[in-house]
Amino acid sequence: MAHAKTHDYHILNPSLWPFLGAVGGFVMLFGAVLWMHGIGPWMFLIGAAGVAYVMVGWWSDVIAEGQAGDHTAVVRIGLRFGFILFITSEVMFFSAWFWNFFKHALYPIDPSGQSPLVDGVWPPAGIETFDPWHLPLMNTLILLCSGMAATWAHHALVHENNRRDLVNGLALAIVLGIAFTGLQAFEYSHAAFGFAGNIYGASFFMATGFHGAHVIIGTIFLFVCLMRALRGHFTPDRHVGFEAAAWYWHFVDVVWLFLFGAVYIWGS
Repeated sequence: MAHAKTHDYHILNPSLWPFLGAVGGFVMLFGAVLWMHGIGPWMFLIGAAGVAYVMVGWWSDVIAEGQAGDHTAVVRIGLRFGFILFITSEVMFFSAWFWNFFKHALYPIDPSGQSPLVDGVWPPAGIETFDPWHLPLMNTLILLCSGMAATWAHHALVHENNRRDLVNGLALAIVLGIAFTGLQAFEYSHAAFGFAGNIYGASFFMATGFHGAHVIIGTIFLFVCLMRALRGHFTPDRHVGFEAAAWYWHFVDVVWLFLFGAVYIWGS
């Protein structure tokens, strides 16, 4: 009786994952600095491999804890609030790139280094922007359809406990996410401007590129949920992992809508 659990909280066992994650992150950051100074990407790649290993191992432990019943109702509330705070931090991250884009669009810098509105032009002279109503619009529709597929999967699980539609919805969302990434890569390959040498290219590729990285991460997130769904992990009452993936995917959708409206339409 002395060791009987009398509360709804999950007391974690000692773990090396936080320490290993910190070491991997430091090596990756240090390697990135060396890479930028022309020494080569090897230390960065070693650190990135270490971070990936920690992510797989640590999150596998979290999944195992949930399947073992350690994620009580109280713990699930904490996980949801934690993920909401994470998405809030992501909102702040993208706010910085929007701030950067609007600053240079409203107060473009002319070649002499001055920045009043009357002296500059946006986009800078010689920049040929993308037509927003062709490939960017197509990518917008693809990503929105992917979000709808994720919502279909969530509705099938929570309201109908329909595992077939859960799997089909997740699979469709993943395929459309991959299609979005492929079309964005195709768009980049046909850009009439580069990353270096102009503020428009730097702002464009940083904002849309980081969003593309989030699409790749979200696609992996949904793929993990698909594998778990095939193993019968989710139930209508216990599906925090899938819920987090759906929230993340909808966040990616919303960010893209702002990017499409601000960068592709207004910014061109």
